[in-house]
Amino acid sequence: MSYEEVYKSWQTDPEGFWMQAAQSIDWDTPPTKALTVHEDGLYDWYADGMTNTCWNAVDRHVDAGNGDRTAIIHDSPITGSKTEITFAELRDRVARLAGALRDKGIEKGDRVIIYMPMVPEALEAMLACARLGAIHSVVFGGFASNELAVRIDDAKPKAIIAASCGLEPGRVVRYKPLIDGAIDLSEHKPEFCVIFQREQDLATLGPLDHDWHAFQQGVTPAECLPVEGTHPAYILYTSGTTGQPKGVIRQTAGQLVALNWTMKNIYNVDPGDVFWAASDVGWVVGHSYICYGPLIHGNTTVVFEGKPIGTPDAGTFWRVISEHKVKSFFTAPTAFRAVKREDPTGAFVKKYDLSCLGQVYLAGERADPDTITWAQTQLNVPVIDHWWQTETGWAIAANPLGIEELPTKLGSPAVAMPGYQVEILDDGGHPIKPGELGAIAVKLPLPPCTLPTLWNAEDRFRDSYLTTFPGYYETGDAGMIDEDGYLYIMARTDDVINVAGHRLSTGGMEEVLADHPDVAECAVIGVTDQLKGQMPVGFLCLNNGSGRAPSDVVGEVVQLVRDKIGPVAAFKQAVVVERLPKTRSGKILRGVMVKIADGQGYKMPATIDDPAILDEIKDALQTIGYAKTS
Repeated sequence: MSYEEVYKSWQTDPEGFWMQAAQSIDWDTPPTKALTVHEDGLYDWYADGMTNTCWNAVDRHVDAGNGDRTAIIHDSPITGSKTEITFAELRDRVARLAGALRDKGIEKGDRVIIYMPMVPEALEAMLACARLGAIHSVVFGGFASNELAVRIDDAKPKAIIAASCGLEPGRVVRYKPLIDGAIDLSEHKPEFCVIFQREQDLATLGPLDHDWHAFQQGVTPAECLPVEGTHPAYILYTSGTTGQPKGVIRQTAGQLVALNWTMKNIYNVDPGDVFWAASDVGWVVGHSYICYGPLIHGNTTVVFEGKPIGTPDAGTFWRVISEHKVKSFFTAPTAFRAVKREDPTGAFVKKYDLSCLGQVYLAGERADPDTITWAQTQLNVPVIDHWWQTETGWAIAANPLGIEELPTKLGSPAVAMPGYQVEILDDGGHPIKPGELGAIAVKLPLPPCTLPTLWNAEDRFRDSYLTTFPGYYETGDAGMIDEDGYLYIMARTDDVINVAGHRLSTGGMEEVLADHPDVAECAVIGVTDQLKGQMPVGFLCLNNGSGRAPSDVVGEVVQLVRDKIGPVAAFKQAVVVERLPKTRSGKILRGVMVKIADGQGYKMPATIDDPAILDEIKDALQTIGYAKTS
């Protein structure tokens, strides 16, 4: 079937479409219907089904005779170690850990915070919780004590599972002091902690702490506990830099069905193929496509501890792909830009046999056309931008290679996936015509795997996502749809700036800046201007070895924006900086930059390690007359 036929089959019979997809999952009690709509307008998927996530991700593959297939490849260039774990070994390890947790009182519905680096034990902890029906909440390893404490108080976990440390190139991040600090700060006190000791930093254990290995000795392995289809599999807190983080809930059955569907239809892999998402288990990509999606579908998943460059060189990605025979590779555009900046000619790409690689996927932020073009040229495979959110758990829009490869349009994550009716709305909530910029919204109900609500915060869920445009899910992104149905994500809604009455996308300007051959990475923000309301300012990171004078590049990009967007953009100021401030997941902190520019003062985000980055941004803005002292 073609994409158009598949999408139309969903439009014609949504219930039938998702019931058919559910047949690929093992059920203890099969659901009798897909969608249940409640009187309050909220809804659930597969509400009367009973199943278990861990069974579907691990045990069923062993029962099917695939226990010898590799489930996890752990590759750590930081420690120089590589490990492979089969599905049979993974089942035994997870069952033993689940048994130990059960013996300490962890039951269905209990919350467990997981605070781990990129090691197989992180996935084992997630799966052990799922095996018992416990609800895990993975927190990015290395988050500051205050950020961890906020999540402890919201989730109220009975236990914390953590490692003694995380590793980054050239430094060890000690986790135990951060955990102790978080527990001191939090009002809720977990009953116990389980610590996986790493030789790079052995933690001193307290009276409530248990050593990972000793904790599991002599226990009876736990079997999988069937849970309702609506039972929360996990809580994942969105990584906002201010305010209370939102606890996104992922329900068990919807996650199983939707993620399993995506592995073939979007990512074009068959059971047994190697899939690598170069992310972290602390982010939604790590949940959906390091842990659950690949394992549910019977794929080998790569757990990678390191950076795309510097461990030891700009060829790390290609070495891992070649060595482990990765068929589908998923990373963030910022990672590719970092590699491109170090290796603009692709010299490291040519060192490796990448014949195993079938396709590359980019997500997490807008993939600028220059980055996609560079990757396509170097790798000679489809490079697919696709768009989704922590809230949805899987792609809203993509190029579904497993169904058919659609033509690539640079700057677009392609078309809506089944389950998503995407529309562009004006401020009044009315659909607008193709090619016009507006708010991106999705007609309700959202498909399986998407958030049904927020953890203990239904009113906030409604206010955040359902109130602005009744009958729609508000994505918070702005963009447009062209005549062919291709979606363009231009900016967060907050990043659409108003210059003398003209609504302009900062993302569109960034696209032009990134097209300059000397620009490795860029960001555009709107700053307050007394005459025109807002004015755009660009920040440029140049390619290593560019050799160009910054003033020359600035002059050229200003002219580029004038030529390609027009004088209406009023783009007259840009500045070269060494680095841009980012979250740990690689997203540029444009909001913080705007606060610096407008003199509002700024709070150091917990995700930024180096205050010098923000100081450089402030100095750069002051040199062009925008940063006000605060």
